[in-house]
Amino acid sequence: MLVRFWGTRGSIAKPGPHTVRFGGNTSCVEVRSDAGTLLVIDCGTGAHGLGQALMREHPEGLEGALLISHTHWDHIQGFPFFAPFFAPGHTWDVFGPSDLSGSIRGVLSGQMQHTYFPVTLDQFAATVRYHNLLEGSFRIGEVTIATHYLNHPALTLAYRIETDGASVVYCCDHEPHAAELASGLGPLSGADRRYADFIAGADLVIHDAQYTAREFPAKLGWGHSSVEYAARICQEAGVPRLVLTHHDPLRNDAAIDLILAGLRADLRDSGASLEVMAASEGLELRVSGSPSGVGQARREGVLPAGTGPCQAGRALLDDGAPLPVLVHVSDGDLEGILSEALRLEGLPARVVASESDLASLLSQEGASLLLLEQAPPALDGPGLARRLRESAGTAAGVPILMLASEERLAHREDPVVNEWLVRPFSQTYLRARIRAWGLGEACRWERARLPEDEEIRLSRLRQLALLDSPQEERFDRLTRIAAAAFDVPIALISLIDAERQWFKSCQGLSTRETSRDLAFCAHAVQRRDDLVVADTWLDDRFADNPLVLGEPRIRFYAGAPLILADGTCLGTLCLIDTRPRQLGANELCLLHDLRDLVLQEISRQLTTPEAPAVAVAV
Repeated sequence: MLVRFWGTRGSIAKPGPHTVRFGGNTSCVEVRSDAGTLLVIDCGTGAHGLGQALMREHPEGLEGALLISHTHWDHIQGFPFFAPFFAPGHTWDVFGPSDLSGSIRGVLSGQMQHTYFPVTLDQFAATVRYHNLLEGSFRIGEVTIATHYLNHPALTLAYRIETDGASVVYCCDHEPHAAELASGLGPLSGADRRYADFIAGADLVIHDAQYTAREFPAKLGWGHSSVEYAARICQEAGVPRLVLTHHDPLRNDAAIDLILAGLRADLRDSGASLEVMAASEGLELRVSGSPSGVGQARREGVLPAGTGPCQAGRALLDDGAPLPVLVHVSDGDLEGILSEALRLEGLPARVVASESDLASLLSQEGASLLLLEQAPPALDGPGLARRLRESAGTAAGVPILMLASEERLAHREDPVVNEWLVRPFSQTYLRARIRAWGLGEACRWERARLPEDEEIRLSRLRQLALLDSPQEERFDRLTRIAAAAFDVPIALISLIDAERQWFKSCQGLSTRETSRDLAFCAHAVQRRDDLVVADTWLDDRFADNPLVLGEPRIRFYAGAPLILADGTCLGTLCLIDTRPRQLGANELCLLHDLRDLVLQEISRQLTTPEAPAVAVAV
């Protein structure tokens, strides 16, 4: 087994002239089995260099697994910079601890929201799968991996990797359960003894050693080990070789040298056989089984009989596969739409024909999400949801996404339903909502609800015969003026149709329409008032909208609604910028003036049976 270090620093990266030998990048370790299985442990800033090396080695693609100990920044900051994630042909499985704060995918996705990073997790070109871990064991190819909870403020896992007749244990970040053990003295008991049992007889232990025993009292509760504790625990566990890592960012190369020399001297004076070294970037170690492994340690009476790293149950939640999404709808077309969306998301799905079967599957297998339909009188969705919620232990915490064909059927105030989704909707939006509820992934994208007068509004819009009409200079002139007056790259006259927004005039865009789900203007139409979004990245309604994440990369939006004298709202005159900005009161008045000119042009529509003359509100 090959072990190579790419990041050895703790807390914050500290590259510079005084950290050249031991390295300034945060935690990242590469492990390869003799058969070629590739594991990466932690994804601190050292992962950037590893990713570049892997791309040079396998530009066409490779398979690998990333084991994340916990999600503090110094262990995941390299995640958005890991080049293989952005390369087609690469396949990666990401493993990490899961708790009530969310799935490993959800936490990593949060780090890549636009507030913090310009590219989202969904823009990876590689195939990336996510697996939530508990304490236990699982396998990747010929490699057995055991996990053990560490003592750290965040939920943190140690990894024991066994393959090729050898074992390596990685333990970052961990604080002694008994604070007095930071001195390296005193008997082991309780949780510290169980921890020693976990690393028992490993051929190599890579251990957090951020502090010394003298520094530790001032850092109590910060979740890190002293070098003395790391050595003591390895001696107790019959470990032959220890690598100290997670070097404190205030520690330069000379200081690490002094600490290492002092620890080696103490071990030599005590007659201990433990070999100790400090991790340095670029350090490569070949690890093979040795007579001082677990078996030998047990024969010598160092470890209690029955001790072993893989005695716990399965570490992978549901063997690493997500729970199924259960679908119960009466509309065959809707069933097809949902099934296709789930297939594209790679989520297991079960279409269930009856309520009894649904309740049975929930109790026996569980579910990550319920997709139900409100279609009275054939199917009372909220009633079904309530019965499932009230069943003992059934569906109590499973999110319910309720589908409806009309807004009037959506009982949005009913707390039994997590979210209502009223048709029509785009597949892109459907998939985003499924990810949000089924995978626990943050989704900061909301489509506008339908206006109460939607049917009348659409009828009026069609009477005007503006939709799909040729471009007209009388409208294009106004969007040109708007773009120039406000110094924005895009100005639009947007009309909100049943399933799309269509642009009667578009300055700065090559397309003439988008899905209604994407439309900022649909929000202005629904509220019948100005909509100004100073920075889309900071607005939970729009931050994950595809028009923000992708072209035209909207950062600023201002829309003034086009409201006829009879109260019908057709769409907006809107401004779009690719940078955040504010709109002052005088600028808003100017936007209203231009909006009123657009309404005057609409009033000049020819009086025909298809397009009767209309009055406008100015």
